[in-house]
Amino acid sequence: MRLIKQEHLQAEFFDELVNTQGEPRKEFSQVTDFLGGMTPVELGERQQDVQLCIREMGISFTVYSEGENIDREWPFDLIPRLISLKEWLRTKDGLVQRLTALNCFIDDVYNEQKIVRDNVVPAYVIEQSKGYRPECQGFSPAYGAWANICGSDLVRDDTGAFYVLEDNLRVPSGVSYMLENRKVMKRIFPEVFQNQDILPNSDYPNQLRQMLTDMSPRQDVTPTIVVLTPGIYNSAYFEHSYLAQQMGASLVEGQDLVVEDDKLYMKTVDGLCQVDVVYRRIDDEFIDPEVFNPDSMLGVAGLMRVWQQGNVALVNAPGAGVADDKVVYAFVPDMIRYYLNEEPILNNVPTYLCVKDDDRAYVLDHLEELVVKPASESGGYGMLIGPHASAEEIEEFRQVILDNPRNYIAQPTLKLSTVPTLCDAAVEQRHVDLRPFILQGKDSYVTEGGLTRVALTRGSLVVNSSQGGGSKDTWIVDTAE
Repeated sequence: MRLIKQEHLQAEFFDELVNTQGEPRKEFSQVTDFLGGMTPVELGERQQDVQLCIREMGISFTVYSEGENIDREWPFDLIPRLISLKEWLRTKDGLVQRLTALNCFIDDVYNEQKIVRDNVVPAYVIEQSKGYRPECQGFSPAYGAWANICGSDLVRDDTGAFYVLEDNLRVPSGVSYMLENRKVMKRIFPEVFQNQDILPNSDYPNQLRQMLTDMSPRQDVTPTIVVLTPGIYNSAYFEHSYLAQQMGASLVEGQDLVVEDDKLYMKTVDGLCQVDVVYRRIDDEFIDPEVFNPDSMLGVAGLMRVWQQGNVALVNAPGAGVADDKVVYAFVPDMIRYYLNEEPILNNVPTYLCVKDDDRAYVLDHLEELVVKPASESGGYGMLIGPHASAEEIEEFRQVILDNPRNYIAQPTLKLSTVPTLCDAAVEQRHVDLRPFILQGKDSYVTEGGLTRVALTRGSLVVNSSQGGGSKDTWIVDTAE
């Protein structure tokens, strides 16, 4: 069978596996010939094997819906997304360049603010960011690395060019699903991995542990590393426990930790054990009730004091979210030029800042054509997708923009690339994005590929799993070009 039948082919989009005639891209022909040679019944049977595999492995995620938490099996499609190694190497360089500049920016924000004095980034962009923490002023973590873990969302347009859609610098999630997707595919298609040069991604937990070890303030001892989770009701709890187990670190909640004499300790059956590195999966405002939210039961009283004394490393560092702001995103190309004296390797999506008079006027006149996003939200919440919005929704967004223009940006609706996806008994095109994960501390590291998220509804651009999206394995293939 062909991967996509003619009636399902939407030639206006760049498809990752087939060309505009529906023929497999020649660089991936071995894989696409294999998949295309399977009958719909065989593909359906393998998809059933996938679901059984996910159930046995206990891969789940949580959707917050109407005030209730609903655990669901991880949605996964068995047709992978392929990227050539040659193209990926250039993309990796761009991701490292971008995070390096972002870390320079965060360090500058909390110290000299040279980029403001030189009129590259306006002061209001920083001061009005919800992620800006004045409590971090005058501090600089090891290697100047505030955002040690970043998940940048990439999309392709109709020409096949990659664009960075956003940078997730607070507590980016999804890497555990990237790793589990590969394990599932190896069980379902072992013959493909024997015959294809597909780069592995399984070393991420080791790379993460090494980065965390490098951040330890006590370099003369093997550090005690903990993963700090809000607990079992958090939507990413599966990932928290998974990463702790894979790294050989302790999974803890705030009640398991205590501060004494400006040092952080974990309570154990053998007494207190000093903690050197906290990979925290709790937002800034909840990590220390002495400094931020006094009602927080999730964090540890005195934790910020220990961090500022240099007796523990917090990853990502408090305050890193100032660069997670979607208004700040618009200035990243300028940051790269300013701090690194280089041209950006990866493009930004053109962005209108509603706080600017001219941009706001354009946005209000073209809401039906644009995607409008709040500056500090994530997970696809609070967005307007103009071409798919009702007249009532558009008018609602017109008012919220006028009420708080600093909080909104707008971008053109890109023709996101597609990947063939098994939909009932047929294979159809579905839109995708890609979230690679970048580590930065003493050294930099980028995952081979990332988490491909797929919109499971025909024509939809919403790929977030919390909004009904699914996922695919991402294969970086050495095509020997």
